[in-house]
Amino acid sequence: MRILMACAAFPPFIDGGGPISAMIVAKLLLAAGHDLTVVNVSGEDKQEIYDGVPVHRLRSLNVDWNYRLPRPAWKKLVWHALENFNPRAFLVMRREIRRLRPDLVLTDSIENINVATWAAAKSCGVPVAHILRSTFLLCWKGSMRRGNDNCERACASCQVTSWGKKLSSRFVDAVIGETGFIIARHRDHGLFPNATTHVVPGAIAPVPGAGPRAAPTADRPLRIGFIGVHDPVKGLDTLAAAAHRLKDEPVEFLIAGSGQSDYAKALPSLFPAGNTRFLGWTRPDLFLPEIDVLAMPSLFREPFGRVAIEAFAHGVPVIGARSGGIPETIEPGISGALFNAGDDAALAERIMELARDRAQVARFSAGAFAAAARYAPERIAAGFDAVFAGLVRQPNGTRQLQPGEVRP
Repeated sequence: MRILMACAAFPPFIDGGGPISAMIVAKLLLAAGHDLTVVNVSGEDKQEIYDGVPVHRLRSLNVDWNYRLPRPAWKKLVWHALENFNPRAFLVMRREIRRLRPDLVLTDSIENINVATWAAAKSCGVPVAHILRSTFLLCWKGSMRRGNDNCERACASCQVTSWGKKLSSRFVDAVIGETGFIIARHRDHGLFPNATTHVVPGAIAPVPGAGPRAAPTADRPLRIGFIGVHDPVKGLDTLAAAAHRLKDEPVEFLIAGSGQSDYAKALPSLFPAGNTRFLGWTRPDLFLPEIDVLAMPSLFREPFGRVAIEAFAHGVPVIGARSGGIPETIEPGISGALFNAGDDAALAERIMELARDRAQVARFSAGAFAAAARYAPERIAAGFDAVFAGLVRQPNGTRQLQPGEVRP
């Protein structure tokens, strides 16, 4: 199948997990035998093979493309307005679709490449699948948070500033989420009214030499790890409070990652110095073998939480907050444990249970390592193929019907 994969961002530009996830999907589909070309926006117009993936990089379709850099307020307003439907993006992406003549257009996130891509594909008679990675279509910040609180629903201002995205979503034939949570959040707001829905989680390759861990010995502290951006939404205050509760217990906290904010700079002062080590930016494949249990105390409703499956691949169980899609990944009593987001007492209790019963850590490790098989690349690639099989065009230009569906 020939696939045009339009991405919000793609390596080497990395502003978070999205571009990395897009690269993983692109490589999965290429390995599965698809003829795939990535189209994304960057600072220049060029075609290249990047890490084995054919990529056509376009000059900005909006007023600028790197929205992570500082810019004046007027430019932010124009950028957000055009993200609701950008006529230039429609024309450019229709040109790309006509040039590449794909069987399917797959959008992996939609910022910059624009919701107009969906309309462009429809105008060319090409089916569209979209992968959700954030709530950008519902909230201009992409987080659905206001202040220190999660928004139960999109507020009035976000609904008004996202009307074009919602309207354009009717052109999407299939919507793919890494969890059922992120799909339901969009469908509850009326997006993707004509799309079939599919949960296809992220993929994680097996780690050479990894396997279930033996029980940590009683002559050393139980090592609880955190890795990620140092931001309040990640629940680090909760983890710090739990660390204070356990400062006299045989537990050690290893904190990896970094941040540029004043909060990140002050973070070491929130944790007890006696049982906490800050490691700075660290590669997950080097960090995860050093810990016994991973903590995911996120207050933000994570669409997925890729770090959990990275831990599973190393045989590391996870204690996670009941926040967003995290509970769909962790099986309590099998691959880890759950607690209510923000409840530091419950988090400390879950940690202490494992510190007192080291054999339980080994059982959870075995469960975590077994769970990693659900995210094996070949299994996830098959999940995408199953979605695409229902969308590909027949010789007469129509798509296959879904079971029980009647053609209008």
